[in-house]
Amino acid sequence: MAGGQERVLRRRIRTIESTKKITRSFELIAASQISRAQGRIAGSRPYVKAISDILAETAREGGSSTRLLGIPESPQNVLALVIVADRGLAGAYNSSVLRAAERLIRSRSQEGRGFTVMAIGKKAQAYFRFRHQPVAQQFVAMSDRPTYEDARRVAAVIVPPFLAGEVDLVQIVSTRIRSASSQVVETRQLLPVLPSPKQSGPKPSGVAQTAGESAATAVSAAGDHGSAGSERKLGFFEFEPDVEQLLAQLIPLYAEASIYAALLEASASEHASRQRAMSAATENAEELLKTLKRVMNRARQDSITTEIMEIVGGSEALRSAGDTPHDLTHPQATEEQNR
Repeated sequence: MAGGQERVLRRRIRTIESTKKITRSFELIAASQISRAQGRIAGSRPYVKAISDILAETAREGGSSTRLLGIPESPQNVLALVIVADRGLAGAYNSSVLRAAERLIRSRSQEGRGFTVMAIGKKAQAYFRFRHQPVAQQFVAMSDRPTYEDARRVAAVIVPPFLAGEVDLVQIVSTRIRSASSQVVETRQLLPVLPSPKQSGPKPSGVAQTAGESAATAVSAAGDHGSAGSERKLGFFEFEPDVEQLLAQLIPLYAEASIYAALLEASASEHASRQRAMSAATENAEELLKTLKRVMNRARQDSITTEIMEIVGGSEALRSAGDTPHDLTHPQATEEQNR
């Protein structure tokens, strides 16, 4: 192999080594962020559950509970909040969420219903612009380390149209983390509020329960029995101020808490996906380095072998030239003969 090609291989090896250092650094940073994000998720769950229960109980007592609680039968105006990342290098994290959102938009559009898209993350903006899908509101710089203020800004845009009746259903399309190695894309309802299993009451007779629902009912019954009815609601509730004013204050709080929890789930999923993607990239760089170094060593051996053969060939040529008698017609030989 020529020396120029060997220099090309050395340059490629140096480039891949630099890339390997970068991917390894990203992998370590993402791994350090996963546990922190999961801790924030665990800390936010009790508040979200408590405010959801309070809101569901309040909505049941009010006259507008049919609209604010449960699953709407035929929503005409749907709003989808799509949560993705501001950066790439996270494997299929962004593309999975965006494709799920696109399928949701297509299905709703085919049903002839109005659809509004709001997006969190720069990747969603470029994706929907390329597909000529209008985005009503775009939020950026909140996917890596979301704060409660970020969720409050998003809820301030989503809740007023729902309370005014302009939107019948609000859905969130994001990623929920199950473990560091497992994340799933979900489309879940934000508004109206879904009642908790305890508050939804028993199923009517003739309706079969699934295995999961039966297990949840058994656990709930065991918990109620163990606490001697401490969590059982007795009597009736009095609301002060009235139910309508209380709902107007509780729904924004519930939306903020739910959006904040979704942002935390999406952030943890992003870090987990990036950690796996960068780990795979580091392994691929190591394999490529082994291959290139093997090719370069073989090229060096071929080059050295060629040089040795050229030296040996030259030496043999000189030796053969020394054994050949001088030509008498050569000028130097003629001069010696004249002497």
